[in-house]
Amino acid sequence: MKKLVSLLIVMISFLGMSEVFAQSAKTETFKVYGNCNMCKKRIEKAMTVDGVTKADWNVETKIMTVSYDPAKINNDAIQQKIAAAGHDTEKKNADDAVYAKLPGCCQYERKGGTTAPAHEHHR
Repeated sequence: MKKLVSLLIVMISFLGMSEVFAQSAKTETFKVYGNCNMCKKRIEKAMTVDGVTKADWNVETKIMTVSYDPAKINNDAIQQKIAAAGHDTEKKNADDAVYAKLPGCCQYERKGGTTAPAHEHHR
């Protein structure tokens, strides 16, 4: 009987701890520049890193919604991963050489004023 009570206490403790960890997830939104569904696929793929639990980039609004574990990754690191894939964010700019390798339809108008070619066929 004592073993059963001890086992129940341990199980309840683990359930309580998992609830605390689940509540520690953080969700944030920020702007990510891109044009089409090819961009969406690339941007969201860049979020397949440890600590990110959910990522969704809206093609129309250009808003990224990301949920993550702040003990494993932070907002700056998340935005840096997206920039490394070739897409500027609110805080981080993609390297010019990486941006230049994006398909033409994915080359958005950058802060410097570069104009992107038409991309309507990818929507």
